[in-house]
Amino acid sequence: MIEFIYFTLIVVCLIFGIFFTLVSAVGVIRLPDVYSRAHTVSQTDTLGVGLALAGVAFAAIALGWGSPTVKIVLLLFFIFITNPTAAHAIARAASEQDIVPWREDDDRKDTDLVNRTTSDDTGHDMPRSDSQDTSE
Repeated sequence: MIEFIYFTLIVVCLIFGIFFTLVSAVGVIRLPDVYSRAHTVSQTDTLGVGLALAGVAFAAIALGWGSPTVKIVLLLFFIFITNPTAAHAIARAASEQDIVPWREDDDRKDTDLVNRTTSDDTGHDMPRSDSQDTSE
């Protein structure tokens, strides 16, 4: 009976882990700017990997492996600390590079958001090409 409970717990953790990891991958592809992408990676990817590793830890417990379980729990702790920290560092670096966030009324493409920006007459941030001489 306990084997069935472990098996069910392992399968549920792995399925939800794969689901959240796929949601994270779709979010990185579909979301418009680096800030939104960093947000989805820091949340859903951390949860997906955490659930998948929890499933592996439960499998190690069910098989009676002691040492790998401790290592998996330490890896879980490491991922829960580093994923949000890395996403914060990416968002901060984007902010320091003056990458403007996407707004709902923007009609710019994601490649336009990567370029350094200046403001035009309409108040929208417009991309500035590197070939323009701004020293005049």
